[in-house]
Amino acid sequence: MAFIMSLNTSALFHLGEIADPETGEKIVDFSLARHAIDTLVLLQEKTKGNLDADETEMLKNILYDVKIRFVQTVKDKKASEKSSGNECSI
Repeated sequence: MAFIMSLNTSALFHLGEIADPETGEKIVDFSLARHAIDTLVLLQEKTKGNLDADETEMLKNILYDVKIRFVQTVKDKKASEKSSGNECSI
């Protein structure tokens, strides 16, 4: 489960939810966030039936949360760039 938590942290970091510990800067990189989410989805599919109920529920909740945050961050970035005249590239 430590690997899953690490991927969750990576996704949150790349969505700008967690600041860089050295610089304090929040960075948004949709490509890397999507990669972490896709890896979590792959793990969910490949471990189906091999996790206990608590592990299955935790992975399901992590995926739900990070997907919602991804969509919200994309919407926020698009709205921000639309108001400033730039377009969002995902």
